[in-house]
Amino acid sequence: MTASRYMRVGAVASLLVACAGALAQTQTQTYEPTVGQEGKDVVWVPTPQALVDKMLDMAKVTPNDYVIDLGSGDGRTVITAAKRGARAHGIEYNPDMVELSKRNAAKEGVTGKASFERADLFKSDFSKANVITMFLLPDINIKLRPQILNLKPGTRVVSNSFTMGDWNADETASVGDGCSSWCTAYLWIVPAKVDGTWNLPQGELTLKQDFQMLSGTLRADGKTVPLRDARMRGNDILFTAGGVQYRGTVNGTKMEGSSRNGAWSASRG
Repeated sequence: MTASRYMRVGAVASLLVACAGALAQTQTQTYEPTVGQEGKDVVWVPTPQALVDKMLDMAKVTPNDYVIDLGSGDGRTVITAAKRGARAHGIEYNPDMVELSKRNAAKEGVTGKASFERADLFKSDFSKANVITMFLLPDINIKLRPQILNLKPGTRVVSNSFTMGDWNADETASVGDGCSSWCTAYLWIVPAKVDGTWNLPQGELTLKQDFQMLSGTLRADGKTVPLRDARMRGNDILFTAGGVQYRGTVNGTKMEGSSRNGAWSASRG
């Protein structure tokens, strides 16, 4: 084969490679997901934009927040959070959806705030988030629940339509305008872990914890009374004992708060 023929063959080969690359790029850029398409853990159904807005409102997302969307789909929740000034990150298993999300973020001008990665939810670390959003099935929520409950107290978790079993939501809201299906959101605030006995200067506070709900007794000045209306909201504790309402804040192994009887404190460990 002559040199010129080698050159012609090489040119043809280069052209074929370039065409194949261009075709692949075009196919990627024109990728359109289909509602109901199969995914690793769930089928893809987009959250209505009206509910995305409501979910972020319920979580009170601000520019100081780091939002992680579990199963981020086409990226709309991450992008909406980024538009509010928050850092937002999407975890999605489908690589085509990840690339679509990146393109959508670029179109909306939020690539500096919005990021996406292809990853398995059950192998991902989302411990740095202070807001979690998701639209997953109930059994997936239950599997993720132990990891979510180990997040920093006060982390806000919002789910489209599906609950987390016997961990009752702190708030529930629905939208009407602009939403015809999948229109209910649930909010949970990860509670501090307070189960056990706490020592007070004048007695003892015994708590039994069931997620954010509490029961137990307060022993003070030789009297033991049951707790009523006791619950956690992140690091904040509220209970009534002997007709007196107590409010406080948990910080590790210490509690401090106030009541009509004055300031109170407790510790353990």
